[in-house]
Amino acid sequence: MDRELTPSESLRIIETMIGQAKSSFSRMSTYFLLWGVLLIAAMITTYMMRDSGGAWGQGAAWGVVGVIGGIASWIIGASQSKKEPVNNPMDRIVGWVWGSFIITMLLMIFCFGASHRDPGAAIALLTALPTFLTGQIMRFKPLIFGGLLFWVAGVIMFFSGNAAVITATYCIAMLFGYIVPGYLLKRQEDGLRTA
Repeated sequence: MDRELTPSESLRIIETMIGQAKSSFSRMSTYFLLWGVLLIAAMITTYMMRDSGGAWGQGAAWGVVGVIGGIASWIIGASQSKKEPVNNPMDRIVGWVWGSFIITMLLMIFCFGASHRDPGAAIALLTALPTFLTGQIMRFKPLIFGGLLFWVAGVIMFFSGNAAVITATYCIAMLFGYIVPGYLLKRQEDGLRTA
């Protein structure tokens, strides 16, 4: 039979869960920084090679950074799990949000590619969702703003026929939607380690 917790026991459990959540969320900085840099590099490479007619002009850079980022993310995740095997309910929710994003994005890339259409605007719109939700779950305003920015960028990219505008819009969204929040999360993480 379960016994009722005392107020101090309840408070201690809540404080422990908050500490675990802060610790595990702050570990996300690496992923935002990594993917932000890789995806900006892919966009700029594709833009610069767009008239080459070869695979690079058709978006091969996206596949290359996808593989590099996927392998790097897997290695980083495995390393972090060994160091701090924190697994709380919020970790699982955020993990499912991003896992669902990846599955949907890969299906979109396949479908758009099979129909010879550019998935860029749709992926920017899709990227808004896990970014915004992660920001809400973490109560981290830079990610909330990043999610909103990806929605705006996706709409601009969809209606613009200008490759330079599409490239600049995407890179700005990546910079302020992933890299800046990643940097701010990293600073927060470093502060938690010294506290």
